[in-house]
Amino acid sequence: MPGSERHERERARREELIVTFARELAETGGWDAVTMRRLAERVEYSQPVLYSHFSGRAEIVRAVALRGFAELAAELGAARMGAGSPAAALRALGKAYLSFAQSRPAVYDAMFVLAVDLPFAADDMPAEARAGFAELVAALEPLAAGRDVDTLSEITWAALHGLATLARSGRLRKGHQQERLDLLTEQLIRPAGTPG
Repeated sequence: MPGSERHERERARREELIVTFARELAETGGWDAVTMRRLAERVEYSQPVLYSHFSGRAEIVRAVALRGFAELAAELGAARMGAGSPAAALRALGKAYLSFAQSRPAVYDAMFVLAVDLPFAADDMPAEARAGFAELVAALEPLAAGRDVDTLSEITWAALHGLATLARSGRLRKGHQQERLDLLTEQLIRPAGTPG
């Protein structure tokens, strides 16, 4: 089956190229700039070839989101593992999350803002998305102090997402991101009812 293996490798290479160019178009011109026509011109394939790989733009956005989840999980894991204490791991993870959102806005939008056919908080949640959430859980487990770690992780994710989204849209004071992250981390580290 060398011919079919070569065909599958070529198909995977084309899909990767399509997703890469879609991501580049989105990062430079926003997701509205990503159309099947523009993408066909950019990758130098006919539109029928694009449609043989992806049923439409929504499926391409989904592919970008899944790759983004894998990248985010790797960066969160590296940040967490490189820290010397649970508190430092949470701080590093938060910083990595905010940096990811800031440096890759179109990918972040594909992952968390655009309507994408991806299940979250469900048994059939894709492994790529589950890996990022697992990094949050791993960072918070040693700090949970009797609190439900999944709920604590959801609250942390929601807070980080809020900080990332509001900062990116210019709705928070510039130059205070580290201060906000430090305050959030302090609140998460301190178990409920512990005086500040």
